[in-house]
Amino acid sequence: MHEEERVLLVGGGGREHAIARAVAASDATLYACASNRNPGIASLAAEVETLDETDPDAVVAFAESVDATVAVVGPEAPLAAGVADALDEVGVYAFGPQAAEARIETDKEFQREFLDEHGIAGNPDYETFEDTEAACAYIDEYDGDLAVKPAGLTGGKGVRVIGDQVTAEEAKAYLRDAAYDRIVLEERLVGEEFTVQGFVANGSIQPTPAVQDHKRAYEGDEGPNTGGMGSYSDAGFELPFMRASEYDAAVDIMRSVVDALPEYKGILYGQFMLTDDGPKIVEFNARFGDPEAMNTLPVLETSLLDILVAAREGEPLPELAFDAQATVCKYAVPDGYPTDPKAGAKVAIDAESAGDALLFYASVDAREDGVYTTTSRSFAVVGVADTIAEAEAIAEDALERAGDEGLRARHDIGKADLVQRRIDHMDELRGE
Repeated sequence: MHEEERVLLVGGGGREHAIARAVAASDATLYACASNRNPGIASLAAEVETLDETDPDAVVAFAESVDATVAVVGPEAPLAAGVADALDEVGVYAFGPQAAEARIETDKEFQREFLDEHGIAGNPDYETFEDTEAACAYIDEYDGDLAVKPAGLTGGKGVRVIGDQVTAEEAKAYLRDAAYDRIVLEERLVGEEFTVQGFVANGSIQPTPAVQDHKRAYEGDEGPNTGGMGSYSDAGFELPFMRASEYDAAVDIMRSVVDALPEYKGILYGQFMLTDDGPKIVEFNARFGDPEAMNTLPVLETSLLDILVAAREGEPLPELAFDAQATVCKYAVPDGYPTDPKAGAKVAIDAESAGDALLFYASVDAREDGVYTTTSRSFAVVGVADTIAEAEAIAEDALERAGDEGLRARHDIGKADLVQRRIDHMDELRGE
């Protein structure tokens, strides 16, 4: 059935390298386009085009030139720009929501109002402001801590949490300095964050195992927020600090979102805070997480191509099967990242020298004499094993092989003491 499937992948980061690897494991032919050239994707694709991935006309022209039969849109910016709409319009089925449905991610004000309007559980208190001074006054008046969010896309780096990352005064200074058009202020949720990603098409959702990302730049959850320094998943669907009923409650919330968005297709990413009162909604994203895709796709036993074709054909998505293995993903980033990154360090590791770990390139500069860092996250290593501890050791071994010349990583991700801290935190919140 798949003999002539030609899959177009839009995007060139670590998440897209993981998608490319999953597509390449099938008998489809892979084509890719992005604004950067990812050497990992290039090694798997029949053809790679460098173009502006937020330009619908450019993406459509490439799709038509390679006779693509199905497309996967990786990052959020092309979704916001209407790339999925443009592909669908010319008959190339895009596994990714059209711009109207992608607003669940791209417009935080729309997101909160949508959740309220449809009575979806887990929505925190929030207020939206177009006037910075009115937002600052609300910060002064609010009884409790707040999460401060620009309404639009910020690449995972725009949120400031009062009482955790900043003081109320610093939050107000941040808003005055940034001068955002619209600001969403939300009650600060206390607990443990986790993500559930679901494959969505034809009115149904197939969920994947929960993952915990680590946004803060430095070990011990210190420093500024980043796009994500690494993440882990357990051998089952829940994380060690979570009960099965809590994972199920998160999936129920996602099902209610899909019921309220019947045209949605692609990946729905639910970011939750597990509180003493169950999961609450931090936000929804309209695509795989980066790094969370690198935890999820390597343990997906079901063919990604089978999922894409079922979605396109209007058939029920296949029940997903996963290897009962844990994963630990650690990003190597350039020195100084994220505030003052230093580019140009040579990457001393490749897929062959990464040991038992999987290597996913993110933002790198592939030159004739090797691969070099840029100012963004460079590459991720992923350990897959029976336990989190074993997976962490595999990832750590790969980082040692990569060396630390011009690079750094959060070595604590997936380590026993950090995982235990999460468990203890939830036990304490539950009063156990």
